Amino acid sequence: SRWVAARIVADWLDHRLFPDRELERVTADRPFVTELALGVVRRYGTLAWVLERMVPRPPRGPLAAVIFVGFYQVLYMDRTAVHAAVNETVETAHRVAGPRDAALVNALLRRLAREREDWLRGIERAPDSVRFSHPPELLHRWNRHLGRRATRLLCAWNNRPPELVIRPRAGLDAAACAAELHAAGIDVQPHPFAPDRYLVCPRGVPFERIPGFAEGRFYAQDPSTDIAVELLDVQPGERVLDACAAPGGKTVLLAEAMRGQGGLLALDRHADRLARLRDNLRRMGHAGAVRVEMADATQLRPRDVARVLGGDGRFDAVLLDVPCSNTGVIRRRPDARWNLDQRKLDRLTATQSALLEAGWSLLAPGGRLVYSTCSLEPEEDEDLLGAWARRHPEARLVRARKLLPHLTATDGAYAALLRAAEA
Repeated sequence: SRWVAARIVADWLDHRLFPDRELERVTADRPFVTELALGVVRRYGTLAWVLERMVPRPPRGPLAAVIFVGFYQVLYMDRTAVHAAVNETVETAHRVAGPRDAALVNALLRRLAREREDWLRGIERAPDSVRFSHPPELLHRWNRHLGRRATRLLCAWNNRPPELVIRPRAGLDAAACAAELHAAGIDVQPHPFAPDRYLVCPRGVPFERIPGFAEGRFYAQDPSTDIAVELLDVQPGERVLDACAAPGGKTVLLAEAMRGQGGLLALDRHADRLARLRDNLRRMGHAGAVRVEMADATQLRPRDVARVLGGDGRFDAVLLDVPCSNTGVIRRRPDARWNLDQRKLDRLTATQSALLEAGWSLLAPGGRLVYSTCSLEPEEDEDLLGAWARRHPEARLVRARKLLPHLTATDGAYAALLRAAEA
């Protein structure tokens, strides 16, 4: 398991592969591998700081990944016996790099274990970028927008391993479902943000093993997904577009609200994500109620929609859950904290603006559009939406909501409702 985790970390360090996608292929001991791999990515800034102070020329590549896996266990995994962590990680180093480098790993881990409390105190006194393992540029942004205290609370939230949150499908009572799961030995608790709709599972419980998963009784999603769908407020019989639909959490919510009446078109431009979207719709019982197409929403025109759904090719409601920097979901996607720079942000905001223009052009008179992200950055949220609305006086900004994780105990999210003028 430590070798598998080290390989995932090495792929992230050297090739910036997404750890969560690689973890989907892990079958043996997945909870432990997940905690190791994502824990290293989460605490990378701290672990690299420790290594730089131990070794004048820190190793790179796979050997560095093995060392970080060992460091993470010694510093942060209290339930793992130190001798087991050291011995197994040294054995992994043997497999990866041979006996000489394994001896180095052994020496480093044993020193860290002896001096653990001193290192932990040093980490607490270090700059926030080390203490909280977030890049300085991101901390600077958040300090400017949120203030230092809120930024520290947000970073602390991001560094807590996430729980699995599930939502019983429409028509099922959450309290009754909780009682059933308790009887099956799964100690779920109501989510503090939406206790009547969402349940929090204990860490380490695979979603697929929850009784009722295969039958579509539950969907794994955070309560933050609700705000965009609630703002859009779709009704049975309407024509609705979910323009960036995969993996399908919001699509399922839309389908439940429409109760099989009207037309719901779900798009994504990536074939692998579409496959996951179709699987989720099928499992939740909505495959026949949603038309799924592979398409780039920025290229969609009313005539294209008319060929698929008939009519004039315009929608009563459009949901734009746009690609974004993911800074609101760093707790679940710890690699996202290391990926944001101004060049990427500029590319994202250009795509977001293009999606807004395209989605707006597909609205019927009097129609509604919700723009949403899982970003905390004003450039992707209120600033972008405000600038777009000023260029479109025919659009009325009705309402907007923003969730900050350290305040709501949810993922971070932004959603804004726009309404078109009547004909």
